[in-house]
Amino acid sequence: MDSKFSSKQALLFSIINYIGVAIGMISTLFIYPNDKEFLGIVRFIDGFAQILYPIMVFGASTALLNFQPQLNAFLQRKLFSYSVVSIVFMILFCTFFVSIFYFLEVTKNTEYYIYGFIIAVFLAFVDLMKRQAYNLQKIAVPTFFEKIIPKITLPLAFILVLYFSFSYHQALRIYTFSFLIIFIAIAWYLLRIFKPVFSFNYQDLFQEISKKEYYKYSLYAFCASLGSFFAFRIDSIMIPEFISNEANGDFNIGVNLANALMIPATGVFALYSPIISEALKNNDFKILNLKYAEVAKNLYFIGILMFGCLLLGISDFIALLPTAQKLAPTIPILYILGLNVILNMATGFNTEIIAYSKFYKFNLIAILSLAILNIGLNFLILTQTYYGIIGVAYASLFSMFIFNLIKMIFIYRKFKMVPFSMTYFKTVVLSIILLGICFVLPLDYFNKFGFIVRCILFSFGFMSIVFMTGWVPELNVNVIKIWKKLKS
Repeated sequence: MDSKFSSKQALLFSIINYIGVAIGMISTLFIYPNDKEFLGIVRFIDGFAQILYPIMVFGASTALLNFQPQLNAFLQRKLFSYSVVSIVFMILFCTFFVSIFYFLEVTKNTEYYIYGFIIAVFLAFVDLMKRQAYNLQKIAVPTFFEKIIPKITLPLAFILVLYFSFSYHQALRIYTFSFLIIFIAIAWYLLRIFKPVFSFNYQDLFQEISKKEYYKYSLYAFCASLGSFFAFRIDSIMIPEFISNEANGDFNIGVNLANALMIPATGVFALYSPIISEALKNNDFKILNLKYAEVAKNLYFIGILMFGCLLLGISDFIALLPTAQKLAPTIPILYILGLNVILNMATGFNTEIIAYSKFYKFNLIAILSLAILNIGLNFLILTQTYYGIIGVAYASLFSMFIFNLIKMIFIYRKFKMVPFSMTYFKTVVLSIILLGICFVLPLDYFNKFGFIVRCILFSFGFMSIVFMTGWVPELNVNVIKIWKKLKS
């Protein structure tokens, strides 16, 4: 099982994502706050695209991961090409209905539908190609194109609006064009290492896999993917409708900063997906249980290390910036959404275990339940209270807690696996104690820069104790490996 997991790809994935985050962080702190209305519009467009592209994909990319392990190399290539054909058909289907919504002017931001639709088309094909790259354990290059290009073009669009009198629509055309570049770049890379087999006859493919099971699984994956949007991203549509595009921009800044914490988990989940699928098909539950707990603990360690520094220093750091006043409303959002991310990381790849097992339908039930809960809470908060975007953030945190709790209970009942251990709990307790100590330390001597000392003390103290106790073996392995390279 381990032999198929590419640590190098996971490392490259994280490095590329952090480069993107570094670019995005600079933009978020210094550029985006200067026009939060435009940022809110961009977030609406992204949200609209996130609704459309799962419909266009219709579960084809997830089905690709699920069914490819049981096919030979030739049929794997035919399955990919079949997925491309199905996406083209669904794009035509979506075109008809989006046109109706456009002319009916269903939302306030109808004029921006076209940008979201075009982006969704490119995202649908990019998603499929990324999944194929995951199967090949080649995620670094596609990730580079996907994460870096938008991080460059979006701030460029803002600069053109802010300093060169470009209209919103002119800037949005540039941003939309960047997704065409991403599509072309990833297609070029994938087709160099993987050759699809296009055909008018897929009978041999569906002799190996049941067409009924394929469409059944695709329908499940589609509902789960669309449900995920309503569960995790619906705020990008609801906030402009009930408050304003500017409030949507404030919320987006908090989302952007909080999502940086999730990068290590995203790479691990992506690379482990085909491994989990194969292990479940081989009933290799002993190894899977071991990895389930190990990955959850590793991700909590990484996540709390970053989140701890955020809690101890982000407020004082933002106070030093020229955009401090404009960023102030996002700080509580960042705290809440950051905790939300840690909660998701700390429970490991529970979604993937359920998704690639015979109980995959439960994920759909859980996600749809979460979507209903999240939409209901958001609607209640936005229409019946004055909590605004802070209330939306709390709704997201509560929904995520319930979501992960339900999945963990289900996995324990069906597989007798839990992502926790005694050393995991020791690591959690240690992190909380150290955070409390570093928070109350009297560091007035350092004036405005005391937060740097707090973050250093927490990071060094936490890593040192965990290293000496061996509670997170992955830390010890990597430290020793780095030390040997430095000595050689």
